Amino acid sequence: MNPADLERLLLRAEHLMARFEAILPPSPPTPDWSAHAHRWRTYQRRGWLEPLHDLHAIHLADLQDVDQQKARVDANTRQFVRGHRANNVLLTGARGTGKSSLVRAVLTEYAEEGLRVIEVDKGDLVDLPHIVDIVRKRTERFILFCDDLSFEDGEPGYKALKSVLDGSFAAVPDNVLIYATSNRRHLMPEYFSENLQTRHGEAELHPGEAVEEKVSLSDRFGLWVSFYSFDQEAYLQIVRHWLTVFGVSLAAWDDSIRREALQWSQMRASRSGRVAWQFARDYSGRQSDA
Repeated sequence: MNPADLERLLLRAEHLMARFEAILPPSPPTPDWSAHAHRWRTYQRRGWLEPLHDLHAIHLADLQDVDQQKARVDANTRQFVRGHRANNVLLTGARGTGKSSLVRAVLTEYAEEGLRVIEVDKGDLVDLPHIVDIVRKRTERFILFCDDLSFEDGEPGYKALKSVLDGSFAAVPDNVLIYATSNRRHLMPEYFSENLQTRHGEAELHPGEAVEEKVSLSDRFGLWVSFYSFDQEAYLQIVRHWLTVFGVSLAAWDDSIRREALQWSQMRASRSGRVAWQFARDYSGRQSDA
């Protein structure tokens, strides 16, 4: 090959390399460890920790009528932050009753002691081992938070979560726990036909394999915390709390506010903490605009 042909070949190779590099995704940014919370983001099969600086601050005192649930999760988190043994946590129950708010509240409570939260979407659970490797040698204590978690049969994130919880030969570092919220205790749909697999033998009841598989995931969470719908008086108490937080004097509380709050819950077909908070925001906003 003469020098002119070689030069043309090299120029063509450089041109092809430049085009190839242009379509490659950028390198993931270095994590901003000053942030108290992150969200795991993915793009073109690459993942990175996106810092969340503008957080919705909520305090444990803001969560009303869930004292037992608060006490259990607070104690577990305090043990974890201070370097003692603690459990992965599964928070289950009715929507809007404070499950995810409780996780936000413990972050507010313990962020100055080194607690950090990484929010991971269900679709990104396959990256859990990679996330664990990123934070393994950090001095902070990390809660990997999966909100509104549920699985359908065969989803890949199911096995990744199961492995990280308690199913791999590689130990999860002491500075990592998983907190998850779900409307389902067993995280997967259960069908009546699966109960037909249950068999009796030697006076014992043996669940079918499908049932055993679904129960096995939730069993890997050491702490189960259940939330329940609020009755009318508990709902109104939460409304009063948030009205105070939003600057509405309780001296203004009368039958008309009570009636509005109940009508609001009826329109939403729910008496939850979230609905109470939404009504209080609406009412306080209208009062400020009056």
